Amino acid sequence: MGSDRAPAPEVEGAILAARHHDVEVLLVGREPQLRAELARHGHHGLPIRIVAASEVIGMDEKPVEAVRAKRDSSLRVGVRLVREGSAGGFVSAGNTGAAMAAAILNLHTLSGVDRPALAAVFPTAARTPCLMLDVGANVDCKPVHLEQFAVMGEIYYRTIFGVGRPRVGILSVGEEESKGSELTLEAHRLIKRLPLNFVGNVEGRDLYNGNVDVIVCDGFMGNVALKVSEGLVFTIVSMLRESLKVTYTRKLGALLSRRAFEDFKRRLDYSEYGGAPLLGVKGVCIIGHGSSNAKAIKNAIRVAAETARGGINAIIEEELAATAAQEGRSKE
Repeated sequence: MGSDRAPAPEVEGAILAARHHDVEVLLVGREPQLRAELARHGHHGLPIRIVAASEVIGMDEKPVEAVRAKRDSSLRVGVRLVREGSAGGFVSAGNTGAAMAAAILNLHTLSGVDRPALAAVFPTAARTPCLMLDVGANVDCKPVHLEQFAVMGEIYYRTIFGVGRPRVGILSVGEEESKGSELTLEAHRLIKRLPLNFVGNVEGRDLYNGNVDVIVCDGFMGNVALKVSEGLVFTIVSMLRESLKVTYTRKLGALLSRRAFEDFKRRLDYSEYGGAPLLGVKGVCIIGHGSSNAKAIKNAIRVAAETARGGINAIIEEELAATAAQEGRSKE
């Protein structure tokens, strides 16, 4: 119920996911609106059910206050379904802060996790995805948080993208081990000891060149990188579209340039990845962009299902426990 054009993209995305990804979808929200939207689509025989929730948390509401006050909001009810085991995962394109607050307050964090992290997928020139975390859940971080982000991000990438040994880096101002803030220098020391494919410090440009698979940083830096990237993509696509209209007049050239442009736009399309997982909570929570379309919702549901089926949370707890045990032995 929370996206910019809710509930139209949510309902259409749910239908697409139920049809193509072998999942049952529970639509949580105001029942009359959801039934009316479902009636506009052919969904007969699909495993889709409505779970009533009378309240909605708006984009402009204060997250924690709204989550606590609106107990029958679609966010609270959806997260409760996950906590009770009635759903394998929760997807929302609503108020990001409220979605995170609802998940943290009601699902709590995994054993060994101090702070959950919001992860985002970026396209690269190598046509491989790059996962960055945290992109906004934690503005202020300690080195141990970045260490935990590295473990969680590596497990998520390995499970979702099928890469055996993802390359993990820490975002800094230079590749040299001696460069960075106190946070990145200490985090570098901690992550270097882990049994990960750690490539050391990486810079902002490495987010897009395909030289690294997982990048860890604090939520302030990650959110700035995310928002700059969104603005840059919008600007480049707009400029390319304008230039192509002016430059290509011949039919063949126009056809080829249009195909190249569509391929370029598809590679930068956030809806291909659906949403950002909130890693570190006891349950699966995928948070989408407020402007998510049906395709983005469909893929967010797919990612939620893959995350649940992959047992990522159990792996995170197991590997963080092993890391803690190793650190305990090294101190003795």
